[in-house]
Amino acid sequence: MHVKDQLNRTLHFSETPQRIVSLVPSQTELLVDLGLKDQLVGVTKFCVHPQKLRKEVAVVGGTKNVHFDKIEALRPDIIICNKEENTQEIVEQCGAIAPVWVSDMVTFEDSLDMMMRLGALLGVTKAAEELSGKIVAAKKDFEVFMEGRPYKKVVYLIWKRPYMAAGKGTFIDTLLALNHFTNHIEIQRYPELSIDDMSGADLILLSSEPYPFKEKDAQELQEKTNATVHLVDGEYFSWYGSRLKDAFAYFKSLH
Repeated sequence: MHVKDQLNRTLHFSETPQRIVSLVPSQTELLVDLGLKDQLVGVTKFCVHPQKLRKEVAVVGGTKNVHFDKIEALRPDIIICNKEENTQEIVEQCGAIAPVWVSDMVTFEDSLDMMMRLGALLGVTKAAEELSGKIVAAKKDFEVFMEGRPYKKVVYLIWKRPYMAAGKGTFIDTLLALNHFTNHIEIQRYPELSIDDMSGADLILLSSEPYPFKEKDAQELQEKTNATVHLVDGEYFSWYGSRLKDAFAYFKSLH
């Protein structure tokens, strides 16, 4: 069996992979929701959904620092990574252990493509079709909900000391646009910002991850800028797996 990942790399399998290591939290949750929990043999310490998973499955490190010896000992048939969350070095070293399937996520369509490709590869095509159908329906319903609502200039912060924001060319930017949030930061990827860079924004959103912004951070920025500042659940803006099926209900609550 020859398959391509989202970097257009060709992988070879003699049969459907049964032993899976996932180094991407949102994709770990997706695999569980596709009915593949029993096939998961290794995850990261950041794979927090479902909550008890890390007590039942071997933890092989973080997303940027993994223990290759632990992964090798698990004898995986496939290792699932992401271009942004895992380093090229991790992908290359894991490739010496087992085939590595890498996702590349910018657009909403990328997330659906990832679900369908993994569903086909891992023998759960029907479950992937049903899930993606629910997500597409939720998105369409949300687009109707957003019709006629005003656009706001937004800064979406993911880090403090230094402040860092989600810029253009990110999955977060894609979901901001669906919310009629025009990204005030025109720079690609995740630039560092000063307070002055946030000037002119209508709204500053403080993500719950990777930096755990709190109410005191919101108050501090409120005093330094003229923007409205809100804390938001970062998982709904950045997790590109099955969490999307609930993201649009959350987005409604923001409006």
